[in-house]
Order: sequence, then C-alpha cells, then structure tokens
Amino acid sequence: MELLYVGLAALGAGLAVLGAGVGVGKIGGSAMDAIARQPEASGKIQTAMIIAAALVEGVALFGVVASLLGVLR
Repeated sequence: MELLYVGLAALGAGLAVLGAGVGVGKIGGSAMDAIARQPEASGKIQTAMIIAAALVEGVALFGVVASLLGVLR
C-alpha cells in the first residue's frame, strides 16, 4: 500500500511539473507574439512575462511539495 502512495505522489509531482512547463511555454510564446506586434512595448511585456512565469513556477512548486507531502502522511 505504501508503494501506491509513493507512485501517486510521483504522478502528482510529474503533472505539476508538466503543467508548469506548458504554462511557461504559453507565456513565452504569447510574449514573443506581443513583442513582434509592438516592439516599443517590449520592456513592459518582458517584465509582465517574467512575473507571470515566476507565479506559474511558484504554483508548480506548491503542487510538487503538496504531492510529496502525501507520502509522509
């Protein structure tokens, strides 16, 4: 039964990391599109992109920690 919990925790951590990768990829792609359309606003777009990517990474880290805490229950 313990192996089941470890497997589920690993699955949860993997899904959190996968979701973060997709999220950061979409943020980066959208930012590049926006910069291509409006190059004079690249500084503001880049700042917003970095903040959004940091928030996505924070949520992913929370998901990994929460899923790994499930092993310790």
